[in-house]
Amino acid sequence: MNITAFIGSSRIASNSEQLADYVLADIPHQKIDLKNITIKPIHDLRHDDNGFQFVDDDYDQIIQAFLTSDIVIFATPIYWYSMSGIMKNMIDRLSHAIRDERFPQLKEKLQTTEAIVLAVGGDAPNIKGLPMIQQFHYIFDFLKMPFSSYIIGNGNKPGEIANDSQALAQAKILNERLKNRAL
Repeated sequence: MNITAFIGSSRIASNSEQLADYVLADIPHQKIDLKNITIKPIHDLRHDDNGFQFVDDDYDQIIQAFLTSDIVIFATPIYWYSMSGIMKNMIDRLSHAIRDERFPQLKEKLQTTEAIVLAVGGDAPNIKGLPMIQQFHYIFDFLKMPFSSYIIGNGNKPGEIANDSQALAQAKILNERLKNRAL
């Protein structure tokens, strides 16, 4: 089982990354830290006669991760009641990626790639983060990706996720479920 965690925070060792680390403890995985790669914003040419054009950036790393993963984890802070800008930029580029002639199998592969969302915020995230979870649900529905679970954690300052016993308990349960599937 191949797992990729997309880390969408601009912080080093962010609360959302730490939550992903709890979920993925002792499980082989790859981590792609979106702040450390270049993903240019989408130039929407869906309706242009020539369609999307090649973009010279690091987005092919994202496509390869989707193509080789059985499970993808979207770990993001809750910024202004949504996902981080760098995560949204990555997702926006999927409009281009699923039409990229270099990767004709991507759209079909996404339909068998399980999605998990991990989000951490500091302003009543279990309530105010729910619209973002709904947004992810719509994204995964559009892509026909199975959306298996999510965890919303409470934390603002670095390291505060360690004080959210409910999120940590959910992370432990998800960790065990993933370990059992790997056997």
